[in-house]
Amino acid sequence: MKLIIAIIRENQLDQVREGLIAAGISRITVSHVSGHGRANGEGEIYRGQKVVPNLTPGARIEIAVNDDYVDRTVEAIQNATQSNDGEFVGSGKIMIMPLDDVIRIRTGERGADAI
Repeated sequence: MKLIIAIIRENQLDQVREGLIAAGISRITVSHVSGHGRANGEGEIYRGQKVVPNLTPGARIEIAVNDDYVDRTVEAIQNATQSNDGEFVGSGKIMIMPLDDVIRIRTGERGADAI
């Protein structure tokens, strides 16, 4: 079992969700987050002046999957978020972490059955 965490641009959330559903992944958790990476110094124009924001809004998606679903989940996220304008800074990150155990509270199921 793995926990896949993806940090993406907020405007890509709908297309990622649709891509995940098309790949057979329907259970996700989404949080709205703020942060910065390499795109920190880019800045944007606000009321005619260049403003460099400290934190950029984004979406954090968490998906617990069985090992058989890791590759298709990552591919669905990548396909939905890859921009057509080259190597766009600030496209996000995908992190894959081991997941020791999962317990479904309602039924008490554990492990792969709980996912």
